[in-house]
Amino acid sequence: MKFIFTSEAVTEGHPDKIADRVADSILDAILKEDKFARVACEVVTSTGLLFIFGQITTSAHVDYKDIARNTVKEIGYTEGNYGFDAESINILTAIDKQSPDIAIGVDSAEGKSLGAGDQGIMFGFATKETDIYMPLGEVLAQKLALRLTEVRKKGIIPYLRPDGKTQVSLEYENGKPKRIDTVLVSAQHNEEVNIEDLRKDIKNEVILEVIPKELLDNNTKFLINPTGRFVVGGPAADTGLTGRKNIVDTYGGYAKNGGGSFSGKDPTKVDRSASYMLRYVAKNIVASGLADKCEIQISYAIGVSKPVSIAVDTFNTSLLTDEELVDIIQENFDLTPEGIIDKLDLRRPVYKDVSCYGHFGRDDLDLSWERLDMVDKLAKYNKKNC
Repeated sequence: MKFIFTSEAVTEGHPDKIADRVADSILDAILKEDKFARVACEVVTSTGLLFIFGQITTSAHVDYKDIARNTVKEIGYTEGNYGFDAESINILTAIDKQSPDIAIGVDSAEGKSLGAGDQGIMFGFATKETDIYMPLGEVLAQKLALRLTEVRKKGIIPYLRPDGKTQVSLEYENGKPKRIDTVLVSAQHNEEVNIEDLRKDIKNEVILEVIPKELLDNNTKFLINPTGRFVVGGPAADTGLTGRKNIVDTYGGYAKNGGGSFSGKDPTKVDRSASYMLRYVAKNIVASGLADKCEIQISYAIGVSKPVSIAVDTFNTSLLTDEELVDIIQENFDLTPEGIIDKLDLRRPVYKDVSCYGHFGRDDLDLSWERLDMVDKLAKYNKKNC
């Protein structure tokens, strides 16, 4: 059976990703001074405007506006004709403290020191499709987006501007990736650029530098700036908001998504911390040989430390039943918020680095939720070894 599945990514200059990066930069700055801070920071970007709002309870003293300007500058919005630049943007703030009704539920969870910061469902996923246990299409889409930023910042393609999007359509045969059907790249650029020069440069310096040659053939389609012109971009072209790129942040749509966003949230928010933990659990299950593919769902009630439910789907790739894997997970992993935070050491400033180019499968970063330190322990359950 053949089918085509498409995944996408965006650069750090995309308006939604500017918002995510600013929110996580603020979170990191707070955690450096106050690791027990409660942070739910949201950011909106628009033409000439950046708005920081939300609920933050902390003893830390940080300059939100200064952090935002420096982050926007690092991304590359430094020119007045972009319609959004670090020096001239108007930055507004509206920060309140965490609701006491939420705080009491988190603090007094059934005698535990920490309860779930909200109700909700979260998912984790891993697959043997790549050596980093991520879906291949999303890996390639993220690498294309990262390469777009790299060639811009290094001056390899000096006329590029910060905004950009990528898309990879991967053809599967019998459940395995066989070839790339379509590569789509939309890159913001200076006004004077010839579109044919841009298309040649993007193909040679971005696409062919990232996509493995064995996945390309004579029928692969390359769509580069298909409308021809992409001068106006970033917040000047589209409003940006934190948490609007959940699929890009996770598995590119190849696995289910819980719906709760990540950026700007401290680890008591299980939308973030439990999603990280389930990625860790699923990755170690697949790496240990218990399954070729594993998706885990968990649910929480606000103020309750233990999960309400756990479900596993291995898509018929395991010798164990999904029910047996649930028992193994419960036996080997502490899925209370406190247990997750302690295991993954989440009360530290590690979030800005994952705010763009994906939270999972990041082999360029040393992330606790990407470690494979449970493989040997889980391998003892493998029926193939019996």
